[in-house]
Amino acid sequence: MPLRKSYGHILFILLLCTVVHAETFKYIRLGNKEDVQTKPSAGTAMMGGGSNLDEAFRWLCTKANGGDFLILRARGDDDYNKYVEGLCKLNSVATLVVPDRKSALDPAVADIIRHAEAIFFAGGDQSRYVNWWRNSPVQDAVNDHVAAGKPLGGTSAGLAIQGEYIYTSENDPDDGPNLSSAMVLQNPYQFQVALARDFLKVSSLQNLITDSHFAKRDRLGRSLGFLARIVQNGWSQNPREIAVDEKSAVLVEADGKATVVGTGKGAYFIEAKNPPEICRPNTPLTFRNLSTYHGPTGAHFDLNTWTGSGGEAYVLSVENGVVRSSRPDQSVY
Repeated sequence: MPLRKSYGHILFILLLCTVVHAETFKYIRLGNKEDVQTKPSAGTAMMGGGSNLDEAFRWLCTKANGGDFLILRARGDDDYNKYVEGLCKLNSVATLVVPDRKSALDPAVADIIRHAEAIFFAGGDQSRYVNWWRNSPVQDAVNDHVAAGKPLGGTSAGLAIQGEYIYTSENDPDDGPNLSSAMVLQNPYQFQVALARDFLKVSSLQNLITDSHFAKRDRLGRSLGFLARIVQNGWSQNPREIAVDEKSAVLVEADGKATVVGTGKGAYFIEAKNPPEICRPNTPLTFRNLSTYHGPTGAHFDLNTWTGSGGEAYVLSVENGVVRSSRPDQSVY
């Protein structure tokens, strides 16, 4: 039987309520109103966006071992609560909306996070997560969660923040269209290429950037531009990427061994072998010999050895802003 947690904090009283408001954050909970402590197991669920993947959520729930499942988001409502509760046998499912910097600095918010056995980041705009939560008790609480061997997951923007390197800028109506592959390939320094690092510290996801909606939204070109910029920034000589398509997920065990699931085009594991030949403002990118592995559903990939099975290895290059592939049909996806 799980052991109930003791509270010496006023948060205990707040958690007895179905909905908690303190200033601007929102906490909505289903299930047992009292927390429990179980023994979760580590793992990372990397979901590429689109429709929800039952298999990936059930995997996260299993890792939580019947404990308390927390959805973190910067905007939105409790849409996930009933969905997760219907899939899994858990003590509780709750959503915590932390919509600004002020809320992220509230100690009660971090206290809620620290009582979760599993954390899942919803989609949206990853710049809000980074800009509002960085260097705050929220960031500390999530990183402590990971360090304690508890599971973490995320979809779309919630996937984009999981790697050491992060593309932080999403569409702002005042800034023009979403960042496209064509825009980055022609100018890897154009103003929307905003990169950050060291938000989350997931050991198996160091030295890499993550991306979602990959093949569906044709994000390969911009991802290669991000890798080139990471090298040019002096952050890494050989950065890597895990890019997941819509309706697909990569489920990473504590030992770094991953499985691709879902009904989308799977996942892409990319590694820069050499620095870019040409990567400067207002000039098309040239960046050759990027080792690429496409893992469809059912494929396996070891993040430690950076090798896979059940998929296909090939090489990508960018020449004067044009992506080329070593595949016989020259397909990049």
